[in-house]
Amino acid sequence: MEISTLTMYHCLAFVWYFFITYSITLLRTEERPSEVFLYGGQWKYLTVLNLVLQAVFYGVSFLADVLRLIKKLRCAKSVISSRDLLFSVLAFPVSTFVCISFWTLYTYNRELVYPKSLDGVIPLWLNHAMHTAVLPFALLEILATPHRYPAKKKGLILLGFVAFLYISWVLWIYSVTGEWVYPLFALFSPAGLAAFFAGSLGVIISFYNFGEFLNRMIWGQYKVCFHFYL
Repeated sequence: MEISTLTMYHCLAFVWYFFITYSITLLRTEERPSEVFLYGGQWKYLTVLNLVLQAVFYGVSFLADVLRLIKKLRCAKSVISSRDLLFSVLAFPVSTFVCISFWTLYTYNRELVYPKSLDGVIPLWLNHAMHTAVLPFALLEILATPHRYPAKKKGLILLGFVAFLYISWVLWIYSVTGEWVYPLFALFSPAGLAAFFAGSLGVIISFYNFGEFLNRMIWGQYKVCFHFYL
Protein backbone atom coordinates (compact mmCIF):
# COMPACT_ATOMS: atom_id res chain seq x y z
CA MET A 1 0.00 0.00 0.00
CA GLU A 2 1.31 3.44 -0.92
CA ILE A 3 2.46 5.50 2.06
CA SER A 4 -0.05 8.29 1.35
CA THR A 5 -2.92 5.78 1.20
CA LEU A 6 -1.66 4.05 4.33
CA THR A 7 -1.50 7.39 6.12
CA MET A 8 -5.10 8.13 5.25
CA TYR A 9 -6.21 4.65 6.33
CA HIS A 10 -4.47 4.89 9.70
CA CYS A 11 -5.89 8.37 10.24
CA LEU A 12 -9.44 7.19 9.53
CA ALA A 13 -8.99 4.11 11.73
CA PHE A 14 -7.74 6.30 14.59
CA VAL A 15 -10.71 8.66 14.21
CA TRP A 16 -13.08 5.68 14.13
CA TYR A 17 -11.77 4.15 17.35
CA PHE A 18 -11.63 7.52 19.06
CA PHE A 19 -15.26 8.11 18.07
CA ILE A 20 -16.37 4.68 19.35
CA THR A 21 -14.55 5.15 22.66
CA TYR A 22 -16.03 8.62 23.03
CA SER A 23 -19.51 7.30 22.20
CA ILE A 24 -19.27 4.88 25.12
CA THR A 25 -18.50 7.71 27.52
CA LEU A 26 -21.68 9.46 26.36
CA LEU A 27 -23.96 6.66 27.49
CA ARG A 28 -26.32 8.24 30.01
CA THR A 29 -25.46 7.15 33.54
CA GLU A 30 -29.06 6.93 34.64
CA GLU A 31 -29.76 4.43 31.84
CA ARG A 32 -27.02 2.04 32.86
CA PRO A 33 -28.22 -1.14 34.60
CA SER A 34 -26.71 -0.98 38.09
CA GLU A 35 -25.68 -4.63 38.05
CA VAL A 36 -23.57 -4.02 34.94
CA PHE A 37 -21.88 -0.65 35.57
CA LEU A 38 -20.62 -0.93 39.12
CA TYR A 39 -17.18 -0.05 40.47
CA GLY A 40 -14.72 0.61 37.65
CA GLY A 41 -17.36 1.75 35.18
CA GLN A 42 -16.83 0.76 31.58
CA TRP A 43 -13.06 0.62 32.16
CA LYS A 44 -13.33 -2.81 33.72
CA TYR A 45 -14.41 -4.41 30.44
CA LEU A 46 -11.78 -5.86 28.14
CA THR A 47 -13.86 -4.72 25.18
CA VAL A 48 -13.59 -1.06 26.16
CA LEU A 49 -9.92 -1.30 27.09
CA ASN A 50 -9.33 -2.86 23.68
CA LEU A 51 -10.96 0.13 21.99
CA VAL A 52 -8.55 2.44 23.80
CA LEU A 53 -5.68 0.16 22.82
CA GLN A 54 -6.72 0.23 19.16
CA ALA A 55 -7.04 4.04 19.21
CA VAL A 56 -3.52 4.32 20.64
CA PHE A 57 -2.14 1.85 18.10
CA TYR A 58 -3.67 3.61 15.09
CA GLY A 59 -2.60 6.97 16.48
CA VAL A 60 0.99 5.73 16.68
CA SER A 61 0.68 4.21 13.19
CA PHE A 62 -0.58 7.52 11.80
CA LEU A 63 2.31 9.37 13.44
CA ALA A 64 4.79 6.89 11.93
CA ASP A 65 3.27 7.41 8.47
CA VAL A 66 3.45 11.19 8.77
CA LEU A 67 7.11 11.02 9.84
CA ARG A 68 7.84 8.83 6.84
CA LEU A 69 6.12 11.31 4.53
CA ILE A 70 8.15 14.24 5.81
CA LYS A 71 11.36 12.15 5.81
CA LYS A 72 12.04 12.33 9.54
CA LEU A 73 13.67 8.93 9.30
CA ARG A 74 15.35 8.76 12.69
CA CYS A 75 12.15 9.61 14.54
CA ALA A 76 10.13 7.37 12.23
CA LYS A 77 12.30 4.37 13.03
CA SER A 78 11.63 4.69 16.76
CA VAL A 79 7.89 5.21 16.30
CA ILE A 80 7.66 2.28 13.87
CA SER A 81 9.32 0.02 16.44
CA SER A 82 6.69 1.04 18.99
CA ARG A 83 3.94 0.54 16.42
CA ASP A 84 5.10 -2.98 15.61
CA LEU A 85 5.40 -3.93 19.26
CA LEU A 86 1.90 -2.63 20.01
CA PHE A 87 0.37 -4.48 17.11
CA SER A 88 2.13 -7.81 17.51
CA VAL A 89 1.87 -8.18 21.29
CA LEU A 90 -1.45 -6.48 22.00
CA ALA A 91 -3.53 -4.97 19.19
CA PHE A 92 -3.93 -8.09 17.06
CA PRO A 93 -4.25 -10.83 19.73
CA VAL A 94 -6.53 -8.80 22.01
CA SER A 95 -8.91 -7.67 19.26
CA THR A 96 -9.10 -11.22 17.91
CA PHE A 97 -9.75 -12.58 21.39
CA VAL A 98 -12.45 -9.98 22.10
CA CYS A 99 -14.34 -10.73 18.88
CA ILE A 100 -14.18 -14.53 18.94
CA SER A 101 -14.66 -15.06 22.68
CA PHE A 102 -17.54 -12.55 22.89
CA TRP A 103 -19.56 -14.00 20.03
CA THR A 104 -18.88 -17.57 21.10
CA LEU A 105 -20.21 -16.90 24.60
CA TYR A 106 -22.99 -14.65 23.29
CA THR A 107 -24.21 -17.46 21.04
CA TYR A 108 -24.07 -19.96 23.91
CA ASN A 109 -25.74 -17.74 26.53
CA ARG A 110 -25.64 -13.99 26.11
CA GLU A 111 -26.48 -13.37 29.78
CA LEU A 112 -22.98 -14.60 30.66
CA VAL A 113 -21.26 -11.72 28.88
CA TYR A 114 -23.81 -9.19 27.56
CA PRO A 115 -27.08 -9.15 29.51
CA LYS A 116 -30.22 -8.36 27.55
CA SER A 117 -30.71 -5.30 29.73
CA LEU A 118 -27.86 -3.67 27.77
CA ASP A 119 -29.91 -3.66 24.56
CA GLY A 120 -31.74 -0.58 25.79
CA VAL A 121 -28.48 1.17 26.63
CA ILE A 122 -26.02 0.26 23.87
CA PRO A 123 -27.27 0.57 20.26
CA LEU A 124 -26.82 -2.44 17.98
CA TRP A 125 -24.35 -0.59 15.75
CA LEU A 126 -22.18 0.24 18.75
CA ASN A 127 -22.24 -3.37 19.91
CA HIS A 128 -20.93 -4.50 16.52
CA ALA A 129 -18.39 -1.68 16.44
CA MET A 130 -17.01 -2.88 19.77
CA HIS A 131 -17.18 -6.64 19.26
CA THR A 132 -17.30 -7.37 15.52
CA ALA A 133 -15.46 -4.72 13.52
CA VAL A 134 -12.30 -5.03 15.61
CA LEU A 135 -11.34 -8.31 13.92
CA PRO A 136 -11.64 -7.13 10.27
CA PHE A 137 -9.63 -4.04 11.22
CA ALA A 138 -6.89 -6.24 12.69
CA LEU A 139 -6.78 -8.49 9.63
CA LEU A 140 -6.75 -5.51 7.26
CA GLU A 141 -3.79 -4.08 9.17
CA ILE A 142 -1.79 -7.24 8.51
CA LEU A 143 -2.64 -7.00 4.81
CA ALA A 144 -1.84 -3.29 4.67
CA THR A 145 1.68 -3.25 6.08
CA PRO A 146 4.34 -5.62 7.47
CA HIS A 147 5.13 -5.66 11.18
CA ARG A 148 8.34 -6.71 12.83
CA TYR A 149 7.53 -9.18 15.61
CA PRO A 150 9.75 -9.27 18.72
CA ALA A 151 11.63 -12.37 19.83
CA LYS A 152 9.02 -14.98 20.79
CA LYS A 153 10.08 -15.07 24.45
CA LYS A 154 9.91 -11.28 24.78
CA GLY A 155 6.55 -11.07 23.05
CA LEU A 156 4.95 -13.76 25.19
CA ILE A 157 6.34 -12.30 28.41
CA LEU A 158 4.87 -8.88 27.56
CA LEU A 159 1.54 -10.41 26.58
CA GLY A 160 1.45 -12.50 29.76
CA PHE A 161 2.27 -9.47 31.89
CA VAL A 162 -0.59 -7.44 30.40
CA ALA A 163 -2.95 -10.41 30.89
CA PHE A 164 -1.83 -10.63 34.52
CA LEU A 165 -2.58 -6.92 35.02
CA TYR A 166 -6.10 -7.29 33.64
CA ILE A 167 -6.85 -10.40 35.70
CA SER A 168 -5.58 -8.58 38.78
CA TRP A 169 -7.92 -5.68 37.95
CA VAL A 170 -10.87 -8.10 37.63
CA LEU A 171 -10.06 -9.73 40.97
CA TRP A 172 -9.63 -6.36 42.66
CA ILE A 173 -13.06 -5.24 41.46
CA TYR A 174 -14.57 -8.45 42.84
CA SER A 175 -12.84 -7.93 46.19
CA VAL A 176 -14.28 -4.41 46.43
CA THR A 177 -17.81 -4.98 45.12
CA GLY A 178 -18.45 -8.69 45.56
CA GLU A 179 -19.60 -8.72 41.92
CA TRP A 180 -17.79 -10.22 38.95
CA VAL A 181 -17.04 -8.13 35.88
CA TYR A 182 -18.71 -10.82 33.77
CA PRO A 183 -21.54 -13.03 35.16
CA LEU A 184 -19.72 -16.00 33.61
CA PHE A 185 -17.08 -15.92 36.35
CA ALA A 186 -19.67 -16.57 39.07
CA LEU A 187 -20.20 -20.07 37.67
CA PHE A 188 -16.69 -21.22 38.58
CA SER A 189 -15.09 -22.40 41.78
CA PRO A 190 -11.75 -20.74 42.62
CA ALA A 191 -9.88 -23.62 40.98
CA GLY A 192 -12.22 -23.54 38.00
CA LEU A 193 -11.76 -19.81 37.62
CA ALA A 194 -7.97 -20.20 37.70
CA ALA A 195 -8.26 -22.87 35.01
CA PHE A 196 -10.51 -20.59 32.96
CA PHE A 197 -8.03 -17.71 33.16
CA ALA A 198 -5.18 -20.06 32.22
CA GLY A 199 -7.19 -21.39 29.28
CA SER A 200 -8.03 -17.87 28.13
CA LEU A 201 -4.35 -16.96 28.27
CA GLY A 202 -3.60 -20.02 26.16
CA VAL A 203 -6.18 -18.91 23.60
CA ILE A 204 -4.83 -15.38 23.37
CA ILE A 205 -1.30 -16.75 22.98
CA SER A 206 -2.56 -18.85 20.09
CA PHE A 207 -3.93 -15.65 18.50
CA TYR A 208 -0.52 -14.04 18.99
CA ASN A 209 1.07 -16.96 17.14
CA PHE A 210 -1.62 -16.80 14.46
CA GLY A 211 -0.92 -13.12 13.84
CA GLU A 212 2.80 -13.83 13.56
CA PHE A 213 2.05 -16.67 11.14
CA LEU A 214 -0.14 -14.46 8.92
CA ASN A 215 2.44 -11.68 8.95
CA ARG A 216 5.15 -14.15 7.90
CA MET A 217 2.99 -15.78 5.21
CA ILE A 218 2.08 -12.44 3.64
CA TRP A 219 5.32 -10.53 4.06
CA GLY A 220 7.97 -13.24 4.48
CA GLN A 221 10.34 -13.42 7.41
CA TYR A 222 10.64 -9.63 7.34
CA LYS A 223 14.24 -9.75 8.52
CA VAL A 224 15.14 -6.79 6.37
CA CYS A 225 16.74 -3.44 6.88
CA PHE A 226 14.84 -0.35 7.91
CA HIS A 227 14.80 0.99 4.35
CA PHE A 228 12.04 -1.52 3.56
CA TYR A 229 9.71 0.63 5.63
CA LEU A 230 10.56 3.69 3.64
